[in-house]
Amino acid sequence: MKQYIDALKLIMEKGIDRPDRTGIGSRAYFGMQMRFNMKDGFPAVTTKRLAFKSMKAELLWFLSGSNDVKKLQELGSHIWDGNAYADYWTPKAKFDGDVGRIYGVQWRKWKSPYSEEPIDQIANVIKKLKENPHDRRIIVSAWNPAEIDMMALPPCHLLFHFFSVKGKLSLLMYQRSCDTFLGVPFNIASYSLLLHMVAQVTELEPWEFIHTLGDAHIYLNHFEQVKEQIKREPMTLPKLWLNPEIKNIDDFKMEDIKLIDYNYHPPIKAEMAV
Repeated sequence: MKQYIDALKLIMEKGIDRPDRTGIGSRAYFGMQMRFNMKDGFPAVTTKRLAFKSMKAELLWFLSGSNDVKKLQELGSHIWDGNAYADYWTPKAKFDGDVGRIYGVQWRKWKSPYSEEPIDQIANVIKKLKENPHDRRIIVSAWNPAEIDMMALPPCHLLFHFFSVKGKLSLLMYQRSCDTFLGVPFNIASYSLLLHMVAQVTELEPWEFIHTLGDAHIYLNHFEQVKEQIKREPMTLPKLWLNPEIKNIDDFKMEDIKLIDYNYHPPIKAEMAV
């Protein structure tokens, strides 16, 4: 995870301070990329603890296509509660726990103007990888301009693209807004997990996760935590275990996904900006 520590250093040293929608302010650097090869281990940050249970719960929630935060809570995660019950969103919510047409809804139930049948982008990805793995259009978008105002939070990680060659599968994700201290380690792990899951159900080998960051920022009230993290030496990466019996992306459950030999430095606490 040296790439991640280097990204923190780059933002701290060359970023520009500016105001943002949270009122906190941030130091931002525009445009960078990190690459993680799965043969080196699963890219869970080791210079602090990754909330692995919450991360896999959120990914399973997205894959289910749900817009109900209570379904995520049932998986043991409350990371969307702040957005689900934010003052700016609750007047728009259609029911208690509604988060609108966010990531998972766009992934699995994109509305077509030409058909009553929603577009299941995840199912289409898996079908293409099985039938035509060299297709250059194996892409999922969560950025739906017509429905941005119908979301508790517009997508930060908004587009991902699969690339298959010689039986190996890579995934590139573009993230427009990157909370580099709190959110980015979560995003790295989430999309690396998604890469492994899709690779397993399409009988491919997970290879590289490439993370392209647009507005990569550190909130001004996270500076001390970042300075502490930068001092820490990364540890050996853990390994990921997936239940080998799972052959369908919709069949994965919490117990089918585990980290093995995960060692990390003590947690570093910081408030999430909403």
